[in-house]
Amino acid sequence: MGLGDVALVIGSLLGAVVLFQPRLVRSAGWRATVTPLASIIGSGFLVSGPILAHASGRWAWAAMLGLCAIGYLYGSVIRHNIINVEPELVGKNKGRVIVLERLSGLALVLAYFISVAFYLTLFSAFALRAGNVIDPFWIKLLTSSVLVILGLLGFFRGLRALEKIEEYSVGFKLAVISGLIAALFAVSAVALGAGKFSWPELAHQRDWREMRILLGLVILVQGFETSRYLGRAYDAETRVKTMRVAQWISTVIYLAFIVLATRYFTGVLPGTGGETAIIDLLRPVGFLVAPLLIGAAMASQLSAAVADMNGSAGLLAEFSSARFNPRMGYGLAAIAAIIIVWTVDIFGIITFASKAFLLYYGLQSLQAVIAIMSGRSIARRWRGFVYGAGAILALVIIVLAVPAGV
Repeated sequence: MGLGDVALVIGSLLGAVVLFQPRLVRSAGWRATVTPLASIIGSGFLVSGPILAHASGRWAWAAMLGLCAIGYLYGSVIRHNIINVEPELVGKNKGRVIVLERLSGLALVLAYFISVAFYLTLFSAFALRAGNVIDPFWIKLLTSSVLVILGLLGFFRGLRALEKIEEYSVGFKLAVISGLIAALFAVSAVALGAGKFSWPELAHQRDWREMRILLGLVILVQGFETSRYLGRAYDAETRVKTMRVAQWISTVIYLAFIVLATRYFTGVLPGTGGETAIIDLLRPVGFLVAPLLIGAAMASQLSAAVADMNGSAGLLAEFSSARFNPRMGYGLAAIAAIIIVWTVDIFGIITFASKAFLLYYGLQSLQAVIAIMSGRSIARRWRGFVYGAGAILALVIIVLAVPAGV
C-alpha cells in the first residue's frame, strides 16, 4: 500500500468520522447545507476533470473557477427570490408572480428529467466499470432497466422510502472525496519536495469552441437551487445562509481537486468510457482509488436520481393543483429519461441538462429583475442589472453551448 492509498484511507475515515458524527447529523444547519452541497459536487465531481482538461488543458482550474462564478451568480438570484418572491407566492397578490414561477417550475421538471438520465447513466457506467465493461450499449441497457424498475416502483408504491439512501450516500460520497483530495495532496507534496511536481502541456480546444464547450458544463456546479424548495423544513434565512456556505465549500473542493489532479490529465476524452475516465487518470495515485470511486459513484448517482424523480413528480403535482397524480410523474420521468439515454450520448446529456437548468435560472433571474425594478424587493437596483445580465447569459448558453464529445 503506497502513500496515496494510506492518505486515501485515512482521509476517508476522518471524513466519515466527522460527517457521521451524531451531533452534526442532527444539526438543522448542517442538514440544510449538505442537501445543496451534495447536489453541487455529486456527479459533477466525477466528470469535471477529464472534460475540463479536454476543453481547457492546464487552465482547467480557471475554467472551473469561471463555472463556479456563474453558479454563484445564479445562487444569488435564487437567494434573492427566497427572501423577496416566496412571500408573494402565498400572499393575496400572488397572481403577479405565479406565471413566471409556474414556468420556472416546468423548466425545472424538464431539467430533472434530463438529470435523471445523466445520474443513472453514470450509475450504470461506474457499475459496469467494476467488471471492466465500457460498451455504451450495455450502459444504456442497464440504465434503461434501472429506470423501468424505478418508474414501476414509483408508480405503484412511491419512491419516498428510497430517500433513506440519501442520508448515507451523501456522507459516504463526501468522505471519499475528502480522502481523494487528501491522497492527491500527499502525493503532490512529495512530488513538489522532490522537484517533480508540474502540470503537463495538454492539447485542448483553443478557439471559440472551447468556450462553447465550457458553457455547456454548468450542470457541474448545479444543485444549489434545491435550497429553494426546502421551505417546509427550514426558514428563509437558514436556506439563504446554508446555500451560500454550500457554494463556497463546493468551490474550494472543486478548485482543490482540479489543481491537484491536473498533473494526471491527458486532455483527451476516450471515444468510449469517457464518463469513467477519472478512474484511469487517477490510478497512479493508488489502487484503492478505483473501488472507492465506483462505490461512491453508484451510491450517490442512484440517490440523486431518486431525489430528482421525487422532485419532478412533486412539482408536476403542485403546478397542476394536484390534478396530476405524482405516481404518473414517476412513470413520465422514467419514460423521458429512457428516450434521452438512447438518443443522446453522455456528453450530450450533460449539455442538454445544463441548458434545461439554465432555462430555469434564466426565468428565476427575470423574476428577480421584475421584483427589483417594480420596487417589491429590498435589493438595490444595481442588482437588477446584474440579474438581468444573468438572464441574458442563460439565453446565450442555451443557444451556443455544445457537447464536449462532439
